[in-house]
Amino acid sequence: MMINSDKVLIIITGPTAVGKTAFSIELAKYFQTEIISADSRQFYKEMKIGTAPPSSNELKEIKHHFIGNLSISDYYNVSRYEIDAVSRINELFGKYDKLIMVGGSGLYINAVIHGIDDLPDTDESTRNYLKSLYSSDGISSLRKLLKELDPEYYAQADLKNHMRLIRALEVCLSTGKKFSTLRKNEKKERKFKHIIIGLNRKREELFELINKRTEMMLAKGLVKEATELLPFRNYNALNTVGYKEIFEYLDGHILLEKAVEDIKTNTRRYAKRQLTWFKKMQEVQWFQPEDKESILHFIKSKSNL
Repeated sequence: MMINSDKVLIIITGPTAVGKTAFSIELAKYFQTEIISADSRQFYKEMKIGTAPPSSNELKEIKHHFIGNLSISDYYNVSRYEIDAVSRINELFGKYDKLIMVGGSGLYINAVIHGIDDLPDTDESTRNYLKSLYSSDGISSLRKLLKELDPEYYAQADLKNHMRLIRALEVCLSTGKKFSTLRKNEKKERKFKHIIIGLNRKREELFELINKRTEMMLAKGLVKEATELLPFRNYNALNTVGYKEIFEYLDGHILLEKAVEDIKTNTRRYAKRQLTWFKKMQEVQWFQPEDKESILHFIKSKSNL
């Protein structure tokens, strides 16, 4: 497959609350192009507050793709996103030479630029069984089952990430084969080039932005939104920071003040995990969000503009 050197996907990533949305809109205006979202939490149209998607005014400024395009009841995963996003990107490159991708979901970004293994889809009954097992017996039950079925993958898996464990177990149970034997980790060729810009701030500054954004979500009606979504809390989409803590409050297990502090704490931890992921990617060039001229200069130097 020939790479078209004129077509460049400019990826803006970094931890949550760092300022990716505002910066990517500015960049898209500069290049007069459109934005592909790589934030897996923002795919779901019912989650309008707790995932901090672009505002209605921001969506009017620049055309965004993969924002609010799914329902929380839809089954979706990174493999399907790879297919959908690459197809949309190739389509849009028929109109533009530059596209902006923005988001903090490292696995989803990696799937677009390098590809992900074509693993088989699994049946819903298996998925529901594993979700029920996790709900009733906790993550230790998933770890134990994975160790039995695929000790090789167990030895290298992120044992704190129950979604990854469930996905591996789905494949093991549905195919009768080890997840580790089906993973090839082969990079796929793309028709376009890519540049990855990482945005970061001083830790105390980032944490303050996280705290302020949490307070803003509360002011916008996060509790009301979570109350409306409470009947659907078992959907994977809602097993995320911002909703889990409010559900605990709505269940009467903690006070609202405690839920708010937990959101701030868990969001800070999530930001740290994001940074750990992206700092392992040698392709990422890091900047402060205010370093606009330096970022533009870097993009131009890398894309032969």
